[in-house]
Amino acid sequence: MAMAVAGLTTCQSSSLAAPFPSGREPPLRRRSAPPRASGAVEVRVCTNRTCARQGGREVLAALAGLAPPRVDVASCGCLGRCGAGPNVAAAVAGSAAVFGHVGTAARGAQLLEHLLGAAEFDAAAELAALAAREKAEATLEKGNAAEAEALLTEVICLNACGGLHLVYRSRSKARLTIGNISGALEDAEEAIRIAPKFPEAHLLRGDALLAMGEYCVAEEAYADALDLDPSIRRSKSFKARVERLREKLVGASCSS
Repeated sequence: MAMAVAGLTTCQSSSLAAPFPSGREPPLRRRSAPPRASGAVEVRVCTNRTCARQGGREVLAALAGLAPPRVDVASCGCLGRCGAGPNVAAAVAGSAAVFGHVGTAARGAQLLEHLLGAAEFDAAAELAALAAREKAEATLEKGNAAEAEALLTEVICLNACGGLHLVYRSRSKARLTIGNISGALEDAEEAIRIAPKFPEAHLLRGDALLAMGEYCVAEEAYADALDLDPSIRRSKSFKARVERLREKLVGASCSS
């Protein structure tokens, strides 16, 4: 059950690892070809000191943006092999391996293609979709919400399998900015459908509901986000949301 908002109401090596095509960056640990995944896949990126210096946090962000919904991407502590990083651990169907030299978004995409198979994950196509999403988000950051909304719609039409919840998240933001509130709500709810544990989608759902005057349901959406990530309570953006909601609730109470 959602909590009230601010008082308002080892990885072990196995058969997973296999080399990337020759002539590219240093190969991953060599093993026989991996079993193709039919269930959840776990990917953990080392963001400890050495791997962080080698780009671990950037790779974590890239993998999170590329991964399909059934791939759980998160950070982790040291995986050993320091100096050969950024190191990434992956587990598929009970088999696990640590991969080294995953230092770029392209390497991350190749790793996902290796783990999932090219039939499910086309590295080149997914990288193109990631680049298009990042371009659209940069446009949104510059204040060009209408252009960003159009670019994000084009990204959705690419039918990429990874990072779609992030695309809908960003288009929801753009639609809120241009005043398409119902469209923003639809996008936030689609992001939640794709990635139910994505707190930002719940926050955006709350923003859209707040703009619609659905204050109690907006509070529930904010509480859902807080349940998923209690740390957001300390963020300035969340405090601002709660304050806006308080003001609306007080105004509604006074006018009734």
